[in-house]
Amino acid sequence: MRYLTLLPYMWRSPVSDAVVALVRPEPGERVVDLGAGMGPATVSAARSGAQVLAVDPTPFMRSLLALRRLASAHRGNITVVDGSAESLPLDAGSVDAVWAVNSVHHWTDLSRAVKELERVLRPGGRVLLVDEDFDDPAHPFFERMRARHEGRAHHFEVVDPEAVAALFRSHGFVDAAGGLEQVAARPARMIRATRG
Repeated sequence: MRYLTLLPYMWRSPVSDAVVALVRPEPGERVVDLGAGMGPATVSAARSGAQVLAVDPTPFMRSLLALRRLASAHRGNITVVDGSAESLPLDAGSVDAVWAVNSVHHWTDLSRAVKELERVLRPGGRVLLVDEDFDDPAHPFFERMRARHEGRAHHFEVVDPEAVAALFRSHGFVDAAGGLEQVAARPARMIRATRG
């Protein structure tokens, strides 16, 4: 039920659109929307002509995205699969780019996830991970999220973008950097890296 109440905010996302614009998927590329949810980034990226694999571990989200895919004019560019950052159902060296929007805080083992990204990305493959900073008072949803979390602990760890970037560097990624940035005029934690 919680996801249904969030449907208007998860169906279309300016942050997802901005992330896809930063990744710049190209026709013929194979790209991964990791933790795709209801698929705003998947649908946006499919318009580019890239082959988009929408990976999500939640059956409910995959079902919603599979229905959404059927309504898309670019449905032939979208494949919805079960998986997680720590276990991707992909061949080694088969992917040109991976992004995640508001899902890194759900990853259970960052080191294992980075190893998986290293495994599936081709040399020169790009990574862009973005988690919005809902704890920043400048975020438009700050009050709503604060009210929701008052009196109870977060169910996830806050992402340290610099530490995650360092983890990518330790696995041979180049140009790995992490920090606080604005994405679609919203404060966010961002990590970028390129597979060496």
